[in-house]
Amino acid sequence: MEVKASAKYMRISPRKVHKLSGAVKGKRVETALNTLKFMPQKAAGILEKVIRSAVANADQNSEIDIDLLVVRNIVADQGPTLKRWRARARGRATRILKRTSHITVILDEEASV
Repeated sequence: MEVKASAKYMRISPRKVHKLSGAVKGKRVETALNTLKFMPQKAAGILEKVIRSAVANADQNSEIDIDLLVVRNIVADQGPTLKRWRARARGRATRILKRTSHITVILDEEASV
């Protein structure tokens, strides 16, 4: 049985989240959380929080054994982009794109993986 959790409008580029999602995809939840704990990237903390949220969602369902949960998939979609301006030489301005992402974590029991 699948369990989902999502974090929307996170102020991090989806590309940076994709880099770390491959490191924990397919692993058991304990191992994935332990791996993320020791990673220095900002995305690691965000992913850890979303995985913990999915585990808490699974805990509400009595049919699911939390010890057997595996990270089935992590999806980082692009959210709305904040457009900002930075002053440059000779009175010009350059656009800065501050990207956001919607992160979805899907957990599943090990037997069905």
